[in-house]
Amino acid sequence: MELRAPDSRLVAVGRRPPVSRAAVLASLFVREAVRALVRHKMRSALTTLGVMIGIAAVVLVVAIGKAGSERAQEALASLGDNLVWVEAGARNVNGVRTGSLGANTLTVDDADAIRREVPLITRVSPQVDGHIQVVFGNRNWATHYRAESPEYLAIRRWGVALGHAFSQDDVERSATKALLGETVRRELFGNVNPVGEVVRLQNQLFEVVGVLAAKGQSGDGRDQDDWVFLPYTTAQKRFRARTETWLDDILCSAVSPQAVEPAINQIEALLRQRHHIEPGGDDDFNIRRPDEVLKAQVAASDTLAHLLLSVAGVSLLVGGIGIMNVMLASVAQRTQEIGLRMAVGARESAIRVQFLGEAVVLSLVGGVFGVGLSIAGSAGFERTLGWPITIPPSALVVAVASAVAVGVGFGSYPAWRASRLDPIEALHHE
Repeated sequence: MELRAPDSRLVAVGRRPPVSRAAVLASLFVREAVRALVRHKMRSALTTLGVMIGIAAVVLVVAIGKAGSERAQEALASLGDNLVWVEAGARNVNGVRTGSLGANTLTVDDADAIRREVPLITRVSPQVDGHIQVVFGNRNWATHYRAESPEYLAIRRWGVALGHAFSQDDVERSATKALLGETVRRELFGNVNPVGEVVRLQNQLFEVVGVLAAKGQSGDGRDQDDWVFLPYTTAQKRFRARTETWLDDILCSAVSPQAVEPAINQIEALLRQRHHIEPGGDDDFNIRRPDEVLKAQVAASDTLAHLLLSVAGVSLLVGGIGIMNVMLASVAQRTQEIGLRMAVGARESAIRVQFLGEAVVLSLVGGVFGVGLSIAGSAGFERTLGWPITIPPSALVVAVASAVAVGVGFGSYPAWRASRLDPIEALHHE
């Protein structure tokens, strides 16, 4: 029978244009597949459960891996702008690891020399650290002070939430001005704006000029907001002996991420020359790259995500094997039905499509429920881990594609086996 384009006159009086044969066949196969699966509700439900768990595992692993990677990247960005960290004190002197505590091998002149003679470094901040007790009214808080130059905030990419930072003029005058971290502000002032208030640091009065934006925990779990920030010259004069002008650290910012390693080499050569260290002698300073630790964490997180994805793939494989078993059982139970269909003219391709359609529908139903389970599971993991976990659209695409692949992959053999049955033997099958 010849198919013709829909007549506009027929459409005008309300008749629908003819539906394509492919659409009719697809609708018929889907209805037959659903009807066949509904006849064995419990078996179909248990098989769907295996696929559902596999799909949910895949989606959750992708979502959690993405959230963990984003969290590590945020921690990496919070470290600073191409940070190069020079510490006073050798890490290894005559076989003894000394660290930087109490070492007096770095000076302000070293910081000035780095700024002047290392072109790959754009910013330099001398640094003095220590423990301190902060008092305001009847409240007090034991914390740490970090004494810097104004460039420190740019190096660490740290903003000011309230007030303003101290200036270079404050450094030159050794002004008694302080910036509070969010934790210190909360413990001493609650929700009150502390800008303009006066706090006491070791019997010294300091004006609070600002509050830093909250940074949260660092990559190693330390509270980055539990600090008081001062001009480094003020800390040297008021919290140390007059003759002690050495620095604990020198923080630097390289011109680009690629310039960090060559900048470290240049700084090392410069400080060895300035400190008169002979060739082969141990450094009296240590240069750290904090980003290396976090990059290692990112790599470990990615490796773990791939491992978990492999485990989720095994779960999906088990679900696929369940589909194959169910479809083989269905072929055995419906042998006479298959023989009857073939006897009245059904072709092998139609039988294959019928059983393959049942496998795909079974797998897709499991995929839909698996996505729902993954959404519920992501909310639970978000509360447990404290991370914002969102399921990316790519994970949903992977879920649907995986469900279809499992249905086609594990339904192909039962469908082929059904299509290869001999009609006469099938009709006589008991």
